Amino acid sequence: PTPCEYRSEGPPTRLFRTSSIAMSDKKSVAKAPAKEAAAKPAAAAAPKAAPKAAAKPAAKGVPGENPMRKVRIQKVCVNICVGESGDRLTRAAKVLEQLTGQSPVFSKARYTVRTFGIRRNEKIACHATVRGEKAAEILEKGLKVKEYELRARNFSKMGCFGFGIQEHIDLGIKYDPSIGIYGMDFYVVLARPGGRVTRRRRVQSRMGIKQRVTQGEAIKWFEDTYEGIVLGKTGAAAAAPTQA
Repeated sequence: PTPCEYRSEGPPTRLFRTSSIAMSDKKSVAKAPAKEAAAKPAAAAAPKAAPKAAAKPAAKGVPGENPMRKVRIQKVCVNICVGESGDRLTRAAKVLEQLTGQSPVFSKARYTVRTFGIRRNEKIACHATVRGEKAAEILEKGLKVKEYELRARNFSKMGCFGFGIQEHIDLGIKYDPSIGIYGMDFYVVLARPGGRVTRRRRVQSRMGIKQRVTQGEAIKWFEDTYEGIVLGKTGAAAAAPTQA
């Protein structure tokens, strides 16, 4: 067929659209090398910007000190053991409530001891566990009674320590004739941050040996924090390692 006959067969709009698309493709192909050539010298001439240093947040506390190595008071347990149930144990619980501001928990005997008149599962003692600022306040009162003087055998290998007092009125509690006078035991648990990984419900893991508190570190913490005196230091207890 002749060119005129071929053009008359198809719709003119279709022929015009296809021809316009072909022309635009040729123009874009011709312009692409020119754009690339113009972009190369511009990119080579532009200097590279120096990478910005990430701003580090200011560390709290002393500069250069690792906050994860800081020894702190995890909890303080105060215990009064009466050895029998009844009114004496109830009055001892009132003393603990006045001291800590918490409701104490009663402890039961594990065995029957006829010599002491104790039966199994009988309530014979009460205790309270204090944390936070209240724990440091109660510990300060107890150490003041001891005149900030302890023995090396008061400190355990796990970095905890304990001591006892004979009269609760030395802590600043007013004497009540209806209650009497009770002695009590203090047990302090020291730890570093990160110990929760061994007690959490999900993804439990072990804590490294270096993160645990040793006997020497506990003694050094007591001497530095309260300016206390530790008697009978021998061996590893005397040589307290420095904190990293």
